[in-house]
Amino acid sequence: MMIRIILEDGSYDMVKAFRLDDLLPTGKIAKFQRSSGWVTVGVDPIRTQTGSSYTGPERRQEKDRIAA
Repeated sequence: MMIRIILEDGSYDMVKAFRLDDLLPTGKIAKFQRSSGWVTVGVDPIRTQTGSSYTGPERRQEKDRIAA
């Protein structure tokens, strides 16, 4: 699947979805287009690969331990 992007220099391009995940952390992409509209990087919420910021208890492990 190809995704439309706007680079920091204002130029438009299209990239494959897996490349978007690689390019987002570099800061080269200013915006990208979802089916719901344009997303502004650094303003609108996006998924990150840096891990979870959730600091609560890990309930999935609790559930697995009870079932065992």
